[in-house]
Amino acid sequence: MIRFIYNLLWPLGLLFFLPAYLTKMFRRGGYREKFGQRLGIYDVDLRARLSQRRSTWLHAVSVGEVAIALKLAKALRKIEPDLHCALTTTTTTGFAFARQNAQPWIEVMYSPLDFWPIMRRAFAVIRPARILLVEAEVWPNLVAFAHQRRIPIALVNARLSPRSEKRMRALCVFVAPTFQLLDLACVQEPEDVERWAAIGIRRDRIQVIGSIKYDPQENDVDPTVAEKKLPDLKIDNEHLVLLGGSTHRGEEEILARIFCELRAHFPNLFLIIAPRHTERAGEIRRELEQLGLRVALRTQSAVVEVPVDCLLLDSTGELRNWYSIATVVFIGKSLMAHGGQNPAEAITAGKPIVFGPHMENFSALSRVLVEQRGAIQVGSAAELQNAIVDLMRDAGLRDKLAETARSVLDKHRGATARTAKLIVDLRPTW
Repeated sequence: MIRFIYNLLWPLGLLFFLPAYLTKMFRRGGYREKFGQRLGIYDVDLRARLSQRRSTWLHAVSVGEVAIALKLAKALRKIEPDLHCALTTTTTTGFAFARQNAQPWIEVMYSPLDFWPIMRRAFAVIRPARILLVEAEVWPNLVAFAHQRRIPIALVNARLSPRSEKRMRALCVFVAPTFQLLDLACVQEPEDVERWAAIGIRRDRIQVIGSIKYDPQENDVDPTVAEKKLPDLKIDNEHLVLLGGSTHRGEEEILARIFCELRAHFPNLFLIIAPRHTERAGEIRRELEQLGLRVALRTQSAVVEVPVDCLLLDSTGELRNWYSIATVVFIGKSLMAHGGQNPAEAITAGKPIVFGPHMENFSALSRVLVEQRGAIQVGSAAELQNAIVDLMRDAGLRDKLAETARSVLDKHRGATARTAKLIVDLRPTW
């Protein structure tokens, strides 16, 4: 009955959310390409390729989740050498990142909207042997169709933010019937078991695995990306580099003002800003130039005539390749916005990290990092500046912070392989 009501109200919900959805698509660009796949419409060539064999269907929302899916797919391929996957993603940035990094045995597609006629067509074309939902992508029709067809379905690297948990608990009577159908849920921390059980997943189907995202193994990083670009900007290895990773609105200006203040003390300081949403690059560049900074774009191919002050990463999915040259890393969405961003890639690169008070989406990891002095948490722009100064001046402090942070991630080592082993052994639970 709940699913019947869901499908009955789905078209009305689409009309309600459509304006915001279309606005976001227009802003990010690339929305026309393969748009029909969102409606379960697939071209002849794709249908022919998928018809040759049954695939493991991985579903991920955007860049971060796609990176997890690709990491897991590689681990599964080691166990099943003939594995073929269909990777669906929601955002244009996730789609571009997947196409850029996926192996030939992975078919990259847009995720179908969760309306029953659309999802039915998607199942007919993809013909999944198993379905893996990354982090939190549990949709009623997708899960119900898998359950009806006795296709094993698992939630991997399960992550439940405090905001989502509050919403799910409030709607538990509606969401629990869907979560009860999951055959497996791989959670990251022991305390996550009760949180997921409270919204419907059976306890005997929940496994504490650790985080694939934090697993320091199998990280595809190419440090030569940064090494090749810096000479074009007249930047050498003697420069100190302040890197703001996955920043949100307001944080770029804060970092730029701190940079301007610190140049008097550190003349060879260089700033790199990687905004979470690259479509904001033009806006950010104008903002930084108004502060008197010379700004270059990552996508800019020309060699500059004079050294620039700041590099703006306006490309998608490359941030992990730039951490290697950073001296200090600020984790975005933690000072002027809520939720935080993933600090694991910077830690794996061996860099000291600083973040603001809002790391709610990574609360367990950020708490342990601060408690064990593997990261510095600040409450204001002034505190951020002081922390950056201390780290820039003290190489020993930087090394100690980075080493401690890496040891914190060690408990997640092997999470990818453990998840892959459970998935290979997975069978439908009814």
